[in-house]
Amino acid sequence: SKLIFRKSDTVPEELHQMVQDGFLTLRKHGCFFQDLVRIKGKDFLTPVSRTLIGKPGCTYKYLNTRLFTVPWPTEGCEIKYCSPQIHDACKALIKLNDYLHIEAVKALQGQNLLDTKDTTVIDREQNFATSLIEKGSFSKDQSSRYVPEDDYTSLNNRTSYNLTLLNYMDPLQMPYLKQEPYFEMGNMAVSWHHDENLVERSTVAVYSYSCEGSSAEEATDWNLKGRDPAVWHVGLKVAWDIETPGLAIPLHQGDLYLMLDDLNMTHQHCVLAGFSPRFSSTHRVADCSRGTLEYIFGQCELALQNLQTDSNSTALSLKSLETAVIKQMEEIHNEVEFEWLRQFWFQGKRYLKCTDWWLKPMAKLEEFWRKMELMTSLVLQEVRKKEQTEEQRNETISCLLLVLTERQRLRNEWAARCQSEAAESLPEEQKPECHPFWTNEESNMPLPFDLEEVIVHLQN
Repeated sequence: SKLIFRKSDTVPEELHQMVQDGFLTLRKHGCFFQDLVRIKGKDFLTPVSRTLIGKPGCTYKYLNTRLFTVPWPTEGCEIKYCSPQIHDACKALIKLNDYLHIEAVKALQGQNLLDTKDTTVIDREQNFATSLIEKGSFSKDQSSRYVPEDDYTSLNNRTSYNLTLLNYMDPLQMPYLKQEPYFEMGNMAVSWHHDENLVERSTVAVYSYSCEGSSAEEATDWNLKGRDPAVWHVGLKVAWDIETPGLAIPLHQGDLYLMLDDLNMTHQHCVLAGFSPRFSSTHRVADCSRGTLEYIFGQCELALQNLQTDSNSTALSLKSLETAVIKQMEEIHNEVEFEWLRQFWFQGKRYLKCTDWWLKPMAKLEEFWRKMELMTSLVLQEVRKKEQTEEQRNETISCLLLVLTERQRLRNEWAARCQSEAAESLPEEQKPECHPFWTNEESNMPLPFDLEEVIVHLQN
């Protein structure tokens, strides 16, 4: 099976204690938030409250919402947490992350045993798992005798979790929960889905902590098909198939499960609510190819290479007006504005509940973005000068029209999202901010926020 389940008594007691204390600390400090997600053009507040913890500078995107990690303690990275307890909670989650990494490697190796008659593989797995536990990560000295180089890389890539999405929900505080629609499994905390934006065939590991012991836990009247409605369950079904019966697996305090290999692609899972409040920590190998600060700063550098300061004056100009260069520059401009700046400020000041770590990099990104606004205005000036050949000019105008029309559409969409009914219902410090925003009176900006007139001018 590619779904591996572990009962709580297989996990070290000390780890349980640290992680469960960490959950309660983060909850006490108000670090869990309902996300404002977008589905089919509409904004919804998630019934589950979440927070993302992981590698500094990493982000994770789901349902058109980019979450920014509360960075876990990392050597060589200065992180100021709002309290020592938040630091300890993040540290506990790194320890859980390391433990789940080792469990996932052992589980994947166990799966490989089923596919081979070669008994030497058993020794190889034993040695490899031992070396992992001793060192806490991959070492290529004595253990490399047992594990081929590609297996190292593959196992590492598929089990090195770079973040965990934490969830919290108290079902009894929810005015309404959706019913599971296909197999009469009862209340759903999270609907059927695949986890998004993960490295292909990577493992997802989930640690579950339901705060059991309340009177609500003892339910006598089961009217659901074979499942105790008081107990939390994870549901599993074949993707896009409602004929094959689904599976509901009970989750008790401290249980964990792993979804190995391609299970997240071939199957969908859901979370079925019990009666007690529950936390979970869902460890993922997020595909961060376009989702790290390192990546987006690299993109900015690429775009800003086209800006030059004339040596004799402070005047700025563009090095190249080639269509391909302009197109790349303007697409990066849109990426910085809509995938980073607006996504971050759309979540209000929520991250300040844990740390101010993101404020500096976001200020730096905004500085780069302002330079890109200036670069767009320089392209428009060049187009008006009519110094290019007619063919070049038409190419530049067509290219600009495409990106500016998209920019205008997205600015309107984000401004509307910030004023949606769901957004207005949030507490003050979580309310979305439409940022960057400026009026025509603010003359320090080279172009208006509303690009309608600029677009009309280009069309003519």
